[in-house]
Amino acid sequence: MKQKTTPQLKPSKRIKVKTKFSKTAKTNRPRPAKSAAQEQEPGSGERINRYLARCGLCSRREADRWVEEGRVSINGAVLEAAGSKVNNTDIVMVDKKVVSPQESFTYMLYNKPMGQLCSRKDTARKRPLIYDFLDVAPNVQSIGRLDMDTEGLLLLTDDGALTRALTKPGANIPREYRVRVAGVVSLETLEKLRRGNIDMGKGDSSDAWEVTVTSESKGHTWLSIIIYRGRWREVRRTLEECRHPVRRLMRTRFASLRLEEEMPRGGYRDLKSSEVKKLKESAGMKS
Repeated sequence: MKQKTTPQLKPSKRIKVKTKFSKTAKTNRPRPAKSAAQEQEPGSGERINRYLARCGLCSRREADRWVEEGRVSINGAVLEAAGSKVNNTDIVMVDKKVVSPQESFTYMLYNKPMGQLCSRKDTARKRPLIYDFLDVAPNVQSIGRLDMDTEGLLLLTDDGALTRALTKPGANIPREYRVRVAGVVSLETLEKLRRGNIDMGKGDSSDAWEVTVTSESKGHTWLSIIIYRGRWREVRRTLEECRHPVRRLMRTRFASLRLEEEMPRGGYRDLKSSEVKKLKESAGMKS
């Protein structure tokens, strides 16, 4: 597949994941019992913001705003509370048009350059956003953010179930980084990083890392690091505490996905069906 670079970004073909239904002949056999999802009690069901996000119209936060603006109705009644829920038999409308959940999803790998923010808006400072360079629907979000000074593999999707499975507490999803730090890292420091429990500040302690030295040159060291939780700036904060400030940080693997060496910074592509399947398997989902 030919890689795309930032100046030539164009919409690309999405992976379609559709549910298939088979037609069967009518028989006198009793119908199977309905699932719990099919027999929802009044007041149960799905929150309206999640439902609208699954429709591919907006993010959950934006959906809450739409409700506040009186643009959303269920069964003809305009909603007043953002926490309202939707049942399977309800008719949901936005701006007086019926909407329904999408049947296909976007799965995208992006080689994020430095200097881009993983956010939909930055009204105050107006910094460059990753979405300025990607043609994706409003509800497509990154799974695990990279800070502005970090580059490399970023996974984006509108598949909420996959997002929750990969980011839930205890998911134990590997995240691999290449890190260039100031100074020569001693064996003692490497052992400390492998044991974990290093004070990162703000009451946080580092996890035990898988870390190896890949090269050293003129007062700098390249490290390969694998962590299993996506906590705020954990790599930078931990290495700063060890007196080895990070000079460059790039993510090269997330779960079963690896960043290809030939993919340029700012390049992106859709995931293959086999890659989506492996991601779901690594998250403990049925593909």
